[in-house]
Amino acid sequence: MNTLSREKIREVIVVEGRDDLLAVRRAVDAQVIVTQGLGISPETMAVIGRAQERCGVIVFTDPDGPGERIRRWVTEAVPGAKHAFLPAALAKKDGKVGIEHASPQAIREALAQVRSPGTQREIYNRDDLRQWGVDGVPGAGQRREALGERLGIGRANAKQFLQRVNHFGLSRSEIEQALKEIEEQ
Repeated sequence: MNTLSREKIREVIVVEGRDDLLAVRRAVDAQVIVTQGLGISPETMAVIGRAQERCGVIVFTDPDGPGERIRRWVTEAVPGAKHAFLPAALAKKDGKVGIEHASPQAIREALAQVRSPGTQREIYNRDDLRQWGVDGVPGAGQRREALGERLGIGRANAKQFLQRVNHFGLSRSEIEQALKEIEEQ
């Protein structure tokens, strides 16, 4: 794929490592900041903050525990950062999970579903999660994972899922439509 055929992303994409940077650059034309994994320095966080002020950032970390920790740190330090989530099933190779293992198409699809912090239209609680069958019922984890992927907010435990649907300002109708699509599969 030549550079001219890759989609240009205006925001700076934040990834964990050099291999992630290379994978993203194979998929899209974008500026990329590497956090160096969990060793993210105050200087790197300042660079991410300046990029957010200048053109915006998209946090695109691995779909694993360390990736979620980095995502949380950047979110706390850089208000307004956007988020892209890659399903773990599309980021696996030889038992390892990471952006670097995803195909260019999977990366483009994840970046096409970028989520921005929303204006709170509705605040959800644990009762809503139970009503949707994603917490406190048999099979909740699998259903929550499928719903997170369908909504483009990634895989999460119940607490994180609740934070994300509230953070991104998802509408009840958007969530219920995604649930309906999951049930029809």
